[in-house]
Amino acid sequence: MIDYEFLGLPLHILLVHFVVIAVPAAALCLVLAAAWPAARRRLGVVTPIIALVTMIVVPITTDAGQWLEARVHMTPLIAAHAALGLTLMPWAVAVFIVAVVQWTWFRFGRARMPAKAARVTLTVILAAAVAVTAVGSVVTVVRIGEAGARAVWTGNFNNSAQ
Repeated sequence: MIDYEFLGLPLHILLVHFVVIAVPAAALCLVLAAAWPAARRRLGVVTPIIALVTMIVVPITTDAGQWLEARVHMTPLIAAHAALGLTLMPWAVAVFIVAVVQWTWFRFGRARMPAKAARVTLTVILAAAVAVTAVGSVVTVVRIGEAGARAVWTGNFNNSAQ
């Protein structure tokens, strides 16, 4: 098993900050590319790259979380956070797939499809996939993060300074 520790800190605590930024960034890029042609041209292949990096880092973060989970006192809040943490990988995969399909469609496919009705239909289907994966991935990250914050801070915070 890998030692998920860096300079005395559990690596999960460091990696989770990357995931909290990368997932919403990939989702935002997906939405911008779907809705705004100028952003689509500027982003180009950046959106699938961000989604790929996110898809790679999510399981590493999850493994680091499981490593940490084995080393802390188990509570119901930690168990809830850990269970939710396992739900992010399917969303990360979906965001990557939709990002690649969207980039490929606008880069190569759309211009080659002669029938306007088919182009519009496929673009609308892709926009729906973008909306579902963007919202689903961000909501999942928020739920996991909120559960993690509760697991860490419940019972450990005092409103009055000491």
